[in-house]
Amino acid sequence: MSGPAEAQAFGAGDAAGGARGGPRVACFTPDLTDGGAQRAVVKLVGAVAARGVAVDLVLVERAGPHLGGVDGRARVVDLAAGRVARAVLPLARYLARERPRALVSFLTHANVAAVAARALARTQTRLALVEQNTLSAVRSEWRRDRLLPALARRAYPRADAVVAVSEGVARDLVSNLGVPPDKVSVIPNPVVDAALLEAAAAPFTHPWFDEEGARVFLAAGRLTPQKDFPTLVRAFRMLRGRRRARLMILGEGEERARLEALISELGLTDDVALPGFVENPYARMSRAAAFVLSSRWEGLPTVLIEALACGCPVVATDCPSGPREILGGGAHGALVPVGDAEAMRDAMARALETRPPASALRERAALYSVERAAVRYLELFGLS
Repeated sequence: MSGPAEAQAFGAGDAAGGARGGPRVACFTPDLTDGGAQRAVVKLVGAVAARGVAVDLVLVERAGPHLGGVDGRARVVDLAAGRVARAVLPLARYLARERPRALVSFLTHANVAAVAARALARTQTRLALVEQNTLSAVRSEWRRDRLLPALARRAYPRADAVVAVSEGVARDLVSNLGVPPDKVSVIPNPVVDAALLEAAAAPFTHPWFDEEGARVFLAAGRLTPQKDFPTLVRAFRMLRGRRRARLMILGEGEERARLEALISELGLTDDVALPGFVENPYARMSRAAAFVLSSRWEGLPTVLIEALACGCPVVATDCPSGPREILGGGAHGALVPVGDAEAMRDAMARALETRPPASALRERAALYSVERAAVRYLELFGLS
């Protein structure tokens, strides 16, 4: 495996340039709904465009709250396919017509579709697949998610490069998915930039945060089984029995009804809020007592890096993979076992007692800057 600084370049002469004469790079993802991968795509597109490289953002469907954040220098290509499975032919037509130098695909099901589309297009476009999760750790109730590791095992070796967002994901790709080590590069997602830091400092008012001595724990992510918010709610209930505090979970998803029922059952309706998607979560992060990640599995949890960049103390499950790498083995935040509500409660209680210097947390987060990621991707494309 090659590390971030040793990413294998595709080679400048391997593919044709874009339609306007210069080299063109395309980024492919289903849509721009809220999620760490989607935010990473938007930031990478903007950073590549800022360096004068023509870039297309190719979407299965032009939808999602992050559309407004796409850099105006990038071209948004809407395949209007509705679903990833229906996007293979439209994506193949796009590749055959535009012949970008490189196609970078994000999210596992989109990656599988990208492999099929390039084969149909019969172009020399170089293909890089970005894997966000430790696929061998995925445990999902959804049939599609259960099939993804097997599909990836067949598709990923056909790509020119597979980008792992963390060392843990890289090890999983080689050991459990059979991707040749020389095809795997580790490039963390682009996360921290000036816009994030400005948003963290933006004026913000909310009754919970405005109270003197407010102790608000914050969590964020899709409301899905992967994020295991029920364990967080139970941990908070045990903490709330001893300490005055509140919990706010940002995000939407299919688990909303279940979470709302659990919150009501535990008598926490006045102390736990599910406000859904919010435009600026960073203003809340910079004012929270601590950010808590309760996931069962991850790849490189963007939201954990964002919290550190906001100077917010963190508590995270030691799930495969990412939190241990981000937090330096626990030096920059508490790590607790997956699914252990009591250990999470204890770590949350400690977070109320001592707060590390915000400057140290921000310094750690700076390792995941947008600029560093953009340089490494351009090296991968032979465009640095």
